[in-house]
Amino acid sequence: MARIEDFFFEENSVSELSGDRYAHIEMLKRAVDAMANATYQSIYVIDYFKREFLHVASNPLFLGGHTAEQMKKMGYQFYLEHVPEAEQAMLLEINTAGFKKFNSIPVEERNGYFISYDFHIEDGEKRFLINHKMTPFALADDGRLWLSMCVVSLSSHSEPGHIELRKKGAPSYWEYSLDCHQWITKETVKLRPQERQVLILSAQGLTVAQIADTMNRSIDTVKTYKRVMFERLGTRSITEALTLATNSGLI
Repeated sequence: MARIEDFFFEENSVSELSGDRYAHIEMLKRAVDAMANATYQSIYVIDYFKREFLHVASNPLFLGGHTAEQMKKMGYQFYLEHVPEAEQAMLLEINTAGFKKFNSIPVEERNGYFISYDFHIEDGEKRFLINHKMTPFALADDGRLWLSMCVVSLSSHSEPGHIELRKKGAPSYWEYSLDCHQWITKETVKLRPQERQVLILSAQGLTVAQIADTMNRSIDTVKTYKRVMFERLGTRSITEALTLATNSGLI
């Protein structure tokens, strides 16, 4: 079984911060709460200098039955209590491989990246698969990650894993293989304009007939757009496609 100290090593250690870097933390917390209020996603912030959760918004999706304040006090203990033991090993591997890869990126580019992966959360008898996305919120003086914003939503997949390091809008991304234990470069799937429009209109609640009317296309043509899009994204429904496109920064 994993231990809290296993999550910290040389690559994610922040030993020094210049000046009073915590002077505006309360404003940061309010910004996180405002973002959480405007979305279905859970949001929390990890502090790698203090090695704790700096702030947890109150959206209940990721809290495992705890209050936001209880989860904040638990910190990394939350993972040990609510993530299946087999997947804790996966999280440790992602943590190690992810920070080593992140630190190889030029400092001036690091803020544009995010890492995304799926794992299970257990809440009593309930067990559900979530997508966990991390992106830099603030870097230390030496360019290492100081504060990381974590955004949690329900996964569009059926199994844990799906580990990706991306820069929004980039033509390629890195996918981490748990079998080969290495990062593999992949080409980013690009949505065609018609496919993006189908996704956006579907998210607005329009039926296939209404989408066809809006796009001035036949119903069969819209169905073809959806079928081809599902094949390229590896999804089975418009909900999965929309979740994947959002999580991957495709729309």
